[in-house]
Amino acid sequence: MAKRYTYTLGASTWQFRGLADLLAKATPARSGDRLAGVIAESAEERVVAQMRLAELPLTEFLSEALIPYEQDEVTRLILDTHDKDAFAAISHLTVGDFRNWLLSDHATPESLERLRNGLTPEMVAAVSKLMRNQDLILVAKKCQVTTAFRNTIGLPGHLSTRLQPNHPTDDVSGIAASILDGLLYGNGDAVIGINPATDNVSQTIKLLSLLDDVIQKYDIPTQSCVLTHVTNTLEAIDQGAPVDLVFQSIGGTEATNSSFGFNLATLAEVRDAALSLKRGTVGNNVMYFETGQGSSLSANAHHGIDQQTCEARAYAVARRFDPLLVNTVVGFIGPEYLFDGKEIIRAGLEDHFCGKLLGLPMGCDVCYTNHAEADQNDMDNLLTLLGVAGCTFIMGIPGSDDIMLNYQTTSFHDALYARRVLDLKPAPEFEDWLVRMQIFENGGRYTPSRLLPDRFKAPLKALKRDVGDG
Repeated sequence: MAKRYTYTLGASTWQFRGLADLLAKATPARSGDRLAGVIAESAEERVVAQMRLAELPLTEFLSEALIPYEQDEVTRLILDTHDKDAFAAISHLTVGDFRNWLLSDHATPESLERLRNGLTPEMVAAVSKLMRNQDLILVAKKCQVTTAFRNTIGLPGHLSTRLQPNHPTDDVSGIAASILDGLLYGNGDAVIGINPATDNVSQTIKLLSLLDDVIQKYDIPTQSCVLTHVTNTLEAIDQGAPVDLVFQSIGGTEATNSSFGFNLATLAEVRDAALSLKRGTVGNNVMYFETGQGSSLSANAHHGIDQQTCEARAYAVARRFDPLLVNTVVGFIGPEYLFDGKEIIRAGLEDHFCGKLLGLPMGCDVCYTNHAEADQNDMDNLLTLLGVAGCTFIMGIPGSDDIMLNYQTTSFHDALYARRVLDLKPAPEFEDWLVRMQIFENGGRYTPSRLLPDRFKAPLKALKRDVGDG
C-alpha cells in the first residue's frame, strides 16, 4: 500500500494518497492532468502539495516507486542504474533544499555534471514543480551537455537546428527544395531529419540515400535521420542503408513504449547496429529521441502519474542510450494535454530543465496545433526563453508550417533571429562549412545569397543544381 502524506495548515489537514498523488497535486495546472483526473482541485490544494513536497527528503524517491519495480522496466532501469556515490553529495537534502542548492552558486556546471547519475527523473520532476519559470531557466543554463557525431552539439554559446524538410507525399523535389532552403539559412547542424509520409523500409532507404548523397557530395558536417520506427531502421541497416542516427519516440512507462512497439532491448539492439557502421567522424552518439508531455496519458499508460513526471521518466530511457539529440515536441499532441500558450511555455521550460539536469542534450520543438489557444507570439516567447536557458537545438521548417504533420513550429528565419539576438552560433564544424560555402561571413553573420558578389555564387549554384535535381 502506498504511503500517505499529510500536511496541516491552520485548522485544516490535507492528505495525499501516495507519492504519485503528491507529485500530481503539486504540478502547475495543465489540461492533461485535468483530463486524467489527477490535478489539484484548487489553487490552495496545489500550494499545500508544493509545501509538503518541499519537505520531502530526496531519499523518499528511492524507497517508493511510482510504478512497482516488478511491473515496469523503466522503473527497474531508474533504480538499477542509480549512482549512489554521485547522489551522496545531496542525499541529506529535501526537495526544497535541493531547489535552493540548485539556484545557489554552489551548483556549478562541474558539480551538476558530477551529480547527473545520482538523480532520478522523479527527483528532478519534483524540484521543477517548486520552481518559477526563471528558476528553470537559470538552472538549465548552468547544465552543459555536449554530444557529437559529424559535428559537436551543445557547446556553450551555440544553438543548433534540425532541418525538417517534410513533404506530404515524400516528393523528392519538394524535400530537396526544403533542404536547400534550410542550408542557405544556416539550418541543419543538429540533423537533417525527415518524417516520412510513407513509413516503410523501402521508403526509409530511399530518403536516407537522398540525404546521404547531399551530405557526402558537399562534405557537410552534419548527420541525417529518417524518423521511421526503430524496427524499420534496424532492417534498413541490415540492407546496407546509410544510417547515421536512429530515431524513436519514447515514453516514461513500459506500457507507453509497448504501445509504440518497442522495449529497452530493442533500443539496445539497434544502437549496437548503428554503432557498428562507424559513420561518425568526431563522435559516436547515434540515437535521436523525441518525447512529449501527454504521450503516456494518450496511450492510457500513465498509471495515474501526472504527465510532466511521466515525461521526466522518459529521459531515463534516453539517458541509457547516450543520444546525440533529445527533442521534446512540446505542443504537438494538442490542447487536451497543454491547453494554451501559457501551459505550452511552462511545459517547454520544465522539459528542458529536467532533461539537462539529467545530462541530456535537450532540444525543443517549439510548436502548437491549430486548435490550441496559442499563436506564433507565444512560440516566439518560448523560443527566446529557451535560447536564454541554453537549449541545445530547435526545429527549422519552411515558414514555420509543417505541411505534412499539420502543425506550427519554428522556421529557418527563427533560428537566425535567436542566434542574432542572443549572440549564438551553429555547431563550430557546421559554421566553418557555412563560411566556406559563403552562406555565412566570418564572424557568423548571415549573408543572403542574392547579395553575394558573383565570384561567391559558384558553389551555391552547384549545390542548388544538384540538390534541386533530387
